[in-house]
Amino acid sequence: MMKKPVFYVTMTDKFMSGWGMAKGMTNKLIIQCQTIEQAEQIERVARYRDEMTYVNIRTTKPYYGSNILASWKTWDELGEIWTGVKA
Repeated sequence: MMKKPVFYVTMTDKFMSGWGMAKGMTNKLIIQCQTIEQAEQIERVARYRDEMTYVNIRTTKPYYGSNILASWKTWDELGEIWTGVKA
C-alpha cells in the first residue's frame, strides 16, 4: 500500500523570534497538511501576514539546528483565519 503524501508548510515567524521560548533563536512555524490544497491555502494566508517570511511548501519533514525553535501544528489545529473553514 502506498503511503499518503504529507505536506509541510514552513515559515519564519518574525514576531515570535528572539524572545520567550525563542530568546536568541529564530521561531519556525511548521504546519502539517494532508493535501496540497490545504498546504496551498496555508501558504496563501502566510504570504499575506507581515510577520511571516520564508514561506515554503515541502514534502520532506523539516529538521533544523539548535538555533531554531520549531513550532509544529496540524491543519486540524488551526482556526478559520488560516484554513478559511468555519468551525
